[in-house]
Amino acid sequence: MENSSSNSAFSNFINNKILPPVMKFVNTKPVKALQDGMVYALPFIIIGSVFLILSNIPIPAVAAVLKASGWAAFFNQAYTATFAIMSVWAAVGIAYVYVRNEGYEALPAGLTSLATFLLLQTLNIASPLAGAMGKAGTGITNAAGNVVMSGTAVSSNIDKLPKALQGFLTTPVNGVINLTWLGGQGMVAAIIIGILVGWAYSAMIRAGWKITLPEQVPASVAGQFTAMIPAGVIITVSMLIYAAIDFFGKTDLLQLIYKLLQTPLQGLSDSLGGALVIAFLVPFFWFFGVHGGLIMGAITSGLLIPNTADNAALYKAGKLTVANGAHIVTNEFYNNFINLTGSGITIGLVIFTVFAAHSVQMKTIGKIELVPALFNINEPFLFGLPLVMNPFLAIPFFLTPVLVALSTYLVIYFGIIPPLNGVAAPWTTPAIISGFLIGGWKMCIWQTITLVMSTAIYFPFAKKYDKILKGQEDAKAAAEAAAGNAATEKA
Repeated sequence: MENSSSNSAFSNFINNKILPPVMKFVNTKPVKALQDGMVYALPFIIIGSVFLILSNIPIPAVAAVLKASGWAAFFNQAYTATFAIMSVWAAVGIAYVYVRNEGYEALPAGLTSLATFLLLQTLNIASPLAGAMGKAGTGITNAAGNVVMSGTAVSSNIDKLPKALQGFLTTPVNGVINLTWLGGQGMVAAIIIGILVGWAYSAMIRAGWKITLPEQVPASVAGQFTAMIPAGVIITVSMLIYAAIDFFGKTDLLQLIYKLLQTPLQGLSDSLGGALVIAFLVPFFWFFGVHGGLIMGAITSGLLIPNTADNAALYKAGKLTVANGAHIVTNEFYNNFINLTGSGITIGLVIFTVFAAHSVQMKTIGKIELVPALFNINEPFLFGLPLVMNPFLAIPFFLTPVLVALSTYLVIYFGIIPPLNGVAAPWTTPAIISGFLIGGWKMCIWQTITLVMSTAIYFPFAKKYDKILKGQEDAKAAAEAAAGNAATEKA
């Protein structure tokens, strides 16, 4: 009785004190806009991942043919125009969703957010010669990507030119968009800009800051005039912010956010502690009936997706190692390890219910869950077995993703398997196949090992719970049989 009372008190504390503020935060307008707005980037990330694989086929002979024929460059162009500018999709999508949720025409807000995102960054790139010069320089490459002049040779030839010409050739190129800030490095800035633009745009429309045209004017034309004042105010304020940061700080807002906010937060999310906290909180929220994947996905996606983008850039450059700055915890670490076969990594429970269970309840639910589990969906278990508020299965439900996150982090950290390559496999991609896509054959083998780990952890707990269910079913059957016999005797 004491145990039951203690569990009830703990459950009440979680449900009454912890979950309400968490759910209040998750359902705020900015978080909902972030959660739903990032979805618009996913098709481009997944499509771009396909072209990333094609431009970096892990078979040397095939890669050499693609490079020599020029097809690798074509694939890279498609990757650059989709995956590599993910911050653009985020800036547009987040502002769009925010304003749409407020009940106003949303596309002008999304386009205003894009204009603001571009306005707040310095529109120049370093001269290609600056990165090509010196011993550490990349040198000059031809269309096939082969180095035709070393960095040292470039420097020695540049040094022969007049000083004025040297200065001109190494001066940054102005009036161009720097792709660096359109990818993962600009993601946190894109999120902040998207939310602020969505909020400001909605507030101005609500306050009546708009040009209203006569009813005779077509709605498509009138709508654009409605957007003119809010968009004009936002862009003007953004221009003043850009000017102030440039004048006083000799930098821009995107670089400032990246240095002061994104880099520390990415470091936190990429730490062992960060991985373990994420791995624990997903099943923790689910245990109390709240969608843990949705909550943690909304909170972490803005940091883990940039980690994925950074790894994709290193993979593309052939420098994918932890020593070169590759991240261990990425969005694919979250999707394809922490949530492998569903929240709680319940494949071990599936295997038990299908092959070793004796109770009708577990065998029946196991057959229902078998196919969804292959695609990382386990709601039949969460609510049908159930795992929600089930103390008998709480330990493996919490423990399995934590141990998988810990072991996966360590095998990547110590170089036993390479970091995740930045390819964004859809979260429904079956286990082992997803492992091959996101990290090659070594990751495929490691993912198989994590499935075995899940089975080993769940088995003893599932066996005990199955015995309890079987006893209850036998007792119920005996009671029904006794009632039937009593009715027969009376008759």
